[in-house]
Amino acid sequence: MKTGLLKIILVYALLCFIWGSTWLAIRFGLESLTPFFSAGIRFILASIFIFILIKIKNITIQRDPVAIRLYLLMGFFSFVIPFGLVYWAEQFVPSGMASVLFAVYPFFVAIFSFIRIPSEEIGIYKILGTVTGFIGIVIIFSDSFSGNLSGYILGMFACVLSGIIQAWIAVSVKKFGNHLNPLSMNLFPMIIGGVFLLGIGYLTENLSKIRIDENAVLSVLYLAFFGSVVTFTSFYWLLKKINVIILSFLTFITPIVALILGYFIFNESLSLKHFIGSALVLTGIFGANLGNLFKSRKKEVLNVK
Repeated sequence: MKTGLLKIILVYALLCFIWGSTWLAIRFGLESLTPFFSAGIRFILASIFIFILIKIKNITIQRDPVAIRLYLLMGFFSFVIPFGLVYWAEQFVPSGMASVLFAVYPFFVAIFSFIRIPSEEIGIYKILGTVTGFIGIVIIFSDSFSGNLSGYILGMFACVLSGIIQAWIAVSVKKFGNHLNPLSMNLFPMIIGGVFLLGIGYLTENLSKIRIDENAVLSVLYLAFFGSVVTFTSFYWLLKKINVIILSFLTFITPIVALILGYFIFNESLSLKHFIGSALVLTGIFGANLGNLFKSRKKEVLNVK
């Protein structure tokens, strides 16, 4: 296996694990902190970590018009609005249902890629893989859709809208952000996200409920460095290396990681439907990559001949 491909696989796996674990870290943190305040502190602290790394690595922060436009778009459409929608929605919508609804993300990545980046191949394998993976997520969290859904309508809409917005900005960065360093790409957007989310928290939340204890400190530190600096920097690095639709399948894998961690850390039960759904997700991801595997194999055969 080539070194470059191995690095991509390892970074992809690292992203799956860390983003899958952030659900537990948020759960710990919200025992002591309010949602918007927690998210705002997370991104402010993450931006400080990024600034330190930029100085240590002597990275130039791009200030061309395209870069500035992307910083502003990412600040609001990667952090402020999507995270605000999800944090607000989870007051009303069960987390399992939120995972299913946000899983529209790969579908809209495919749609926006088809419209805006014709060179990004979609093909039948990626379409079938996306549908199969989505069915797996629905099976895993099917219990979340029992009962009266009428009280969840606005929250459900917020989760779907968050996924659509994130899909649009991911394709935008893929199209216009190839010249940006993954670290500098996140600095200003995270500052914007942190400031606005703190402002929303100040205006809408009861801050007297906040307790600065071990749960709060460890949760925010983990989410800031690993859940924000490492993940978003790795995500935008991968965005330059692989097909954006394949990258979007992270949305399918992270809930499975969260289930596994919940089993080991909180002794949460796993049922047959969890295994069936997870198998479908993994089948979908493998199926989506079949087209690339066949192309690679064909090139090898032609080169041999």
